[in-house]
Amino acid sequence: MRIGELSKRTGVSQRSLRYYEEQDLLTSSRSHAGQRHYSDAAVQRVALIRQLFDAGMSSRVIATVLPCVDVPGDLGVAEETFTAMMRERDRIDADITHLIETRDALDVLIRANSRHRAELSTAPEPAAQSA
Repeated sequence: MRIGELSKRTGVSQRSLRYYEEQDLLTSSRSHAGQRHYSDAAVQRVALIRQLFDAGMSSRVIATVLPCVDVPGDLGVAEETFTAMMRERDRIDADITHLIETRDALDVLIRANSRHRAELSTAPEPAAQSA
């Protein structure tokens, strides 16, 4: 399939798909006219790349992790990839912990604001001043 079709099927812009190729995350073959052509497997590959980007991984880290998908039987690749995946998992766990702490702090502010709004809604109106 050509780049426009891959873009439609994945919801990823053509510009992003070109970037993935520049970063060696995605490969294509070229026609005699220089047009990119992708296999059907590229749809799943792009979905995985998006998921990893959405998890906060950089293209450099993704490039380190993807070889375990491409060359699953290579022990050297498996070890390097395992280390990178564990490092990213630890980073994601830290991000989750930070988000939970931030949400809990926001809950405290929401409760305080709710009490304040309730107090304001039941407070007597100030007496009108005569001129």
